[in-house]
Amino acid sequence: MTEGIKGVIFDVDGVLLDSMEIWTDLGARYLTSLDREPEKGLAEVLFSMSMEQGAEYLTERYSLGLTPEEVMDGLSGMLRDFYFYEVGAKPGAAALMKRFREEGIRMTAATSSPAEHVARALERNGLLGYLDRIFTVAETGASKHSPEIYDRAAVFMGTSRDETLVFEDSLYALRTAAEAGYRTVGVFDAKGETDQKGMEETAEIYIRDLSEMLR
Repeated sequence: MTEGIKGVIFDVDGVLLDSMEIWTDLGARYLTSLDREPEKGLAEVLFSMSMEQGAEYLTERYSLGLTPEEVMDGLSGMLRDFYFYEVGAKPGAAALMKRFREEGIRMTAATSSPAEHVARALERNGLLGYLDRIFTVAETGASKHSPEIYDRAAVFMGTSRDETLVFEDSLYALRTAAEAGYRTVGVFDAKGETDQKGMEETAEIYIRDLSEMLR
């Protein structure tokens, strides 16, 4: 699979870090911390909302007696603490990155999460040192519906699209990379993408965990 590959771009959440759970239960965690009972299906309600919209919803729906700005601060603090102190690495991440380094393959990350959060989590889990740089959608100004973030990472590494391998656990991002001409690996995450059939059909290689790449 790595024949002809000179650079790798890793998604972070759900690929290098086992962090998808926080994006599905952040609202419930926050309400529980305030001794409020989260409604059934809250994660689905909040899924399509931005953090700001979610804060407004929780403020109104649960009569918290707080401003949306205060709720937003609480959510942001909880998210920060999760990345700084709690989240672990995905199985096989360190071993795979070590192998790529031994093979002289450059590595970068492309994430939708805040750079400070993922950098601290990657460092705490011993993964940050393998990456030459972390690129964020906030930095590029475009979501992963556009290949802009992958293009910037590839240019930084000095690799062309057909010699760059992209690891993603979400179907929309995987399709973006594949359609742009990148080599792709679809990574299963139990708390992430629901359309695993689509992932398997889209990716050049589909794996259940990163250690499969070593085998």
